[in-house]
Formats: sequence, C-alpha cells, structure tokens
Amino acid sequence: MIKRIAKSTLVASALLPTLAMADTPTASGADNAFMMICTALVLFMTVPGIALFYGGLLRSKNVLSMMAQVMVSFALICVLWFVYGYSLAFTTGGSFFGSFSAFMLHGISPDSLSGSIYSYIFIAFQCSFAAITVALIVGAFAERIRFSAVLIFSALWFTFAYLPIAHMVWGGGYLASDGALDFAGGTVVHINAATAGLVGAYMVGKRVGFGKDSLKPHNLPMVFIGASILYIGWFGFNAGSAVSANSIAGLAFLNTVMATAGAILSWTLIEWFVRQKPSLLGASSGCIAGLVAVTPAAGTVGVGGALIIGLIAGVAGFWGVTTLKKWLRVDDTCDVFGCHGVCGIVGCILTGVFTSTSLGGVGYASGVTMGHQVWVQIFSVCTTLVWSGVVSFVSLKIADMLVGLRVDAEHEREGLDINSHGENAYNS
Repeated sequence: MIKRIAKSTLVASALLPTLAMADTPTASGADNAFMMICTALVLFMTVPGIALFYGGLLRSKNVLSMMAQVMVSFALICVLWFVYGYSLAFTTGGSFFGSFSAFMLHGISPDSLSGSIYSYIFIAFQCSFAAITVALIVGAFAERIRFSAVLIFSALWFTFAYLPIAHMVWGGGYLASDGALDFAGGTVVHINAATAGLVGAYMVGKRVGFGKDSLKPHNLPMVFIGASILYIGWFGFNAGSAVSANSIAGLAFLNTVMATAGAILSWTLIEWFVRQKPSLLGASSGCIAGLVAVTPAAGTVGVGGALIIGLIAGVAGFWGVTTLKKWLRVDDTCDVFGCHGVCGIVGCILTGVFTSTSLGGVGYASGVTMGHQVWVQIFSVCTTLVWSGVVSFVSLKIADMLVGLRVDAEHEREGLDINSHGENAYNS
C-alpha cells in the first residue's frame, strides 16, 4: 500500500507525501511529534487562514457566507475522509482508486504503524490536505452561490476528483507509476482545486454588477492576516510532506522560505512597474503565488532552484490575475485559477527542471532525463486539468438540478450574510 522512501536517492516513485516504510516498523517519538505539529499547521491554514484571506477579498455583506462555506465544507470533508476517503486514496487498488478495505478505518488501531509514525497521525495529516483543497475552490464563485449547492458540490467533487487524483499521484496509482513528481500537492491540491474553481465560476456566472460596480476587497488587513496564517501554516504543508523530521523536511522548509520571498519581491516589483504603486494586496498575493509554486518542488529542488521558481511564480501569478483573467472573461472572485492554477502549473513543470542534480536538486530516478521528467510533469498537469474539469462540470450540474446553483438577484444584491445565514458581520 505504501511505498518506501529511499532517503539517499529519493527516486521518483518515492517522492510522494506517503510514509517511509521500514522492514520492521518502529515508532519514532520525534517523527510523531513533528507530524502532529505539521497536521495542526495545515488545519490552521484552512480555519482560519483561508476563511480570513478569502473573507477579506469579498464585500462586507458576504464575508460571513465565505467563512461559513469554509468551516462547514471543512467539516464535511473531514467526515467523508474518515468514512471512505482515506481508503479510496491510500489503499492498494486500481490505477485511479484504492479499495474499500479501510472503510471507516477498518483494520487500523491506535498501535498501527505506517513507517515511523502511527497510522492515525498520517490519516489526520492527509485529511487536512483534502479539507483545504475543497476550501480553496469556493473562493472562485463566492458572493452568489447557494450554500446548499456548495455542500453538494463539495461531496461529489471530493469523491470523484480529489480522491482519484490523490490516489494517482500519492497512492501508487496511474501518475505515480509514470514517475510524476509532486512533493506536497501541485497537482493534487492546487491545479485540481483551481480547475474546479474556474469551471464553477463559469457555470455559476458573473456577479450582479460585475464590470460596472465596485467589487473591491472590503478588508485588506484581514487579507494580510489570512495570507500570513497561510504562510506559517504552509511549513506544515511542505515540510510535513517528508513524513519524518529528516533532512528532506529541512530542505522543504528552507525552500518554502526562499520561494515565497522571491515571489513576494517579483510580484511587488512588476506591480510597481505596471501600476506605479506597490500594494499590500499584491505582496500578499505574491506570498501565495510563491507558496503554491514551490509546493510540488519543495523536497526535490535545491534552494537556488526554489528561489528561481518563486521569482517566476510572482510574475506568472500577476499575469494570471490580470491579463489571463481578462482573456478568459471569467468572474473568479478570489483569483483561484489565476494564482493557484497558473502558479501550480508553473511549479509542477519547473519541478521537472530543477530536480536535476546539475541544478542543485536531489536528482531523478535512475535513467530518467530532464526532458523525460518535464514531459511527465506536463502530462500530469494535463491529466489533472481534464479530470478535475469534467468532474467539476458534472458535479455542479447535479447540484444545479437538485437545489439550484445561484441565489436570486435580489438576495445577491442584499448580501449572502443576511439572506443565507441571517446575520451581519458588521453592525452599525
């Protein structure tokens, strides 16, 4: 079920956030403590990180609706992960799904080990990844979607998009057997979620007043706080994907620092050049761009490679939320595709380049060339785009047939906070 991580060579088949399986597994107190801290950090990224970051980007009349969507979808995915998600993603099975052998965590006890950590801790760690991935999506079609539609879509998309992609990449499935490198979630998390968000933004439609009324963020300090929480939590996201307190975790930690710093600087500088003023929103967005781009590469590229990836990501992300968004003619409220999609694609492809030992990385699997690895990375990106796109379309169609996707225009103008949840964030 779980592949061995070769700590010396880190061959491609082992560069997954799965567990280092020893011949005779023994628990490591250090590794278990490390992984519990990393899991808590990733959970911290979702609630409150995503909720605050997205909430600040919306208008004041919709901030609570976003927080409710993040909180409740997070809880829904945690429950579904326990019931069948972990089993379908990480047990042995086919190329696209595992099996139901661990349904309701059947056969797993408090003493069960997965490598040097207890299985329950690994299950919780991967649960945090699943929960944040679904939470990322909702920012794309915020301020006009029905709360019930969000929950129906989340359950369907989690089952038929997140779980198979996770199994394909991290569970020994189709893309893993092809040699795809994704250390902490470039395809599984960011491209997967961004594609769903883009499809959702098209299908739900543009907000009332889009292109005419001011739809600016209502609380930039809230955006900054959310981005800062995401930045700190991301160390659990990336370093924790080594699944051990080892040298690769240290490499992932430092790479996360450097790539993020590079992206903040490059986004700020290009915005300064294009718009004559560097903004806090731009710096915060650059922070997310660097974090996204380094995610698939964090444990396999050198520090110099991570810095270059970050510098490129800052420029790519700025282009994604400005030029590309206009080309696509889409109302992606929180720029989910422009940031997570574009920078996730950039990071995944550049992982194939900077993993090379000649560029400071840990090296490819035996016999693999840079050209081949880059092709595998591109193929994994395309597979994720197509798979997630199709599942997202079908899932949203089902939600539309069951409850309808969008609130009526009058309720949208008044705000989802009061009409969907019966409360206001700010009382005069």
